[in-house]
Amino acid sequence: MENDRGDLIDLYVPRKCAATGRIIESKDHASVQIAVADVDESGKMIPGSTTAFPLSGYVRAQGESDDSLNRLATKEGLLRGVWSYQK
Repeated sequence: MENDRGDLIDLYVPRKCAATGRIIESKDHASVQIAVADVDESGKMIPGSTTAFPLSGYVRAQGESDDSLNRLATKEGLLRGVWSYQK
């Protein structure tokens, strides 16, 4: 919710799991948000620029967080040659 000036005034803003699309509840204490630094063409980190990947506790409990993070980073163009889908 925003006030008349456009300031965010909600106490809790829910996040969505990047791997499953589920809303991460406030009681999900096993969830994490991993921020991967963005880099320029020479491979140096761009200060203050990151790409965040929130992962729910369900994904972590299933042991799928590493594969999901590889898939999401490949989709965003941050990673190459690590994750591929075979039918």
